[in-house]
Formats: sequence, C-alpha cells, structure tokens
Amino acid sequence: MEVFSFVFGVLFGSFLNVLIYRLPKQISILKPSFCPNCGSKIKYFENIPLISYIFLKAKCGSCKDKIPFRYFLVELITGFLTLFLFLQVSLSFEFFYLIILFYTLIVLSFIDIKYKAVPDYLILIALIIAFFATKDEFLVSLENACIFAGFFVLLEFIITFYIQNIKSKLIKDDTLRNTKALGEGDIPIIAIIGAVLGIKAGVIAIFLAGIFAIIPSILNTLLKKDSQIPFIPFLVMGFLFEFFINISSKVFT
Repeated sequence: MEVFSFVFGVLFGSFLNVLIYRLPKQISILKPSFCPNCGSKIKYFENIPLISYIFLKAKCGSCKDKIPFRYFLVELITGFLTLFLFLQVSLSFEFFYLIILFYTLIVLSFIDIKYKAVPDYLILIALIIAFFATKDEFLVSLENACIFAGFFVLLEFIITFYIQNIKSKLIKDDTLRNTKALGEGDIPIIAIIGAVLGIKAGVIAIFLAGIFAIIPSILNTLLKKDSQIPFIPFLVMGFLFEFFINISSKVFT
C-alpha cells in the first residue's frame, strides 16, 4: 500500500501539472496533453510521470524544446506527500479530505510562483475543504480561521500603510506607493492554516513560512532581482511542515 500510495500521488501529480498550466490560461482540462511550444500531441509513452521526463532528457519528443523542471518536481512532491500522509492516517475520510486540500494547495503554490496571483475559486475550494480536513468541531475551526484572518488583515493594513506612506518617502521610491504587504490570496490561506492546525500550531506554521521566505528575499535583494516574493508557497510549506511534525508527535506519544 505504501508503494501504491506513492505511485497514486505521482500519477495525480501529473494531473496537477495540467491544472497548474491550464487553469490560469483558461484551457480545458479535458483537452489531450500537448507541447506548449509546438502544440504537438504528447504520446502515451512520453507522458509517464517522472520516467518520461528522465527518458526524454527534459525535452519535448517532437520539437526538442526544454520541459520545465516544475513538471518533474510537482510529480515528485505529490508522490511523497501522498505517501507521508498515508503513513500517518492510512486510508480514511481524514486522508481523503486532507489529500484534496494538499493537492489544491500545491496547485495554488505553483500558480502563485508563476503569476503572483491565484484563481479565487481555487482558494474558496481549499477553504471549504479545510473545515472537513480538521478534527476540531466546525465552530472551533471557524473561530480559529477568523482569528487568524482578522489578525493578519489588521497586520497587513499597518504594514502596507508603513510601506506606502513612510518607507516610500524614506527611500524615495514611488513604486512602493501601490505595494501591499500581503497578496489578496494570502489571507484565506492563513485562515486555512488556523482552521486545520489550530492557534498554537498555526502560529508556528506561519512563523516557519516567514523564515522560509526570508532566504529568497535576501537573495533577490543581493542579486537586485524582482523583490516581490509570492508568499502562498511559503505559507503552504510552513503549513505542511508543521502539520506533519504535529501529527507525528501525536502518533509517537
């Protein structure tokens, strides 16, 4: 079952890659797989998760255009994530709800990396699923979600005010006048963290997300690249890291 769960995750990761590429472009997910560069239909033996990427040497079988490493990475992450979750909760309703939530968060993360914006309906789906993916009662999860979301709405307002009205004047950078501390999709993800993990573990998850986000932010500053860092991937990383640490500690105590 462990091997099956990993293979299942890898196969589903291939579908997540389809969603990541097509949803922002509003392309039907029912359309057969094709090369984004030349448009040629991808043959079945060229579409085997993980294996085809290695076999084709990360190049399209028709036009030899480079296949982004993201395809391989998403499949690998999804495979291990499915395996880890199965090892912790086995096959159950909890597994079903959590894996849908995790898969949705993966799609949101990689879309945010690419476009620095995410579809609202995907966030809404993740938020709804979050209330089924927690062991807490609905009202408790809703309260935790509202506490987290409300606090960060207030924090976002204060930091944004500082960036737009104080920092922009101090460093004389007019581009900061329209800069926001958090993206519109960040607050619902923070609410999801509160709903699933609760207050204590949720705070740790968001703290970890901030730590994870510091590294690329510093690198971008040193290399003088785009300083706008999509925060959803780091929120998801913090959430998943704390989730598995938290659930593992409960299993072994």
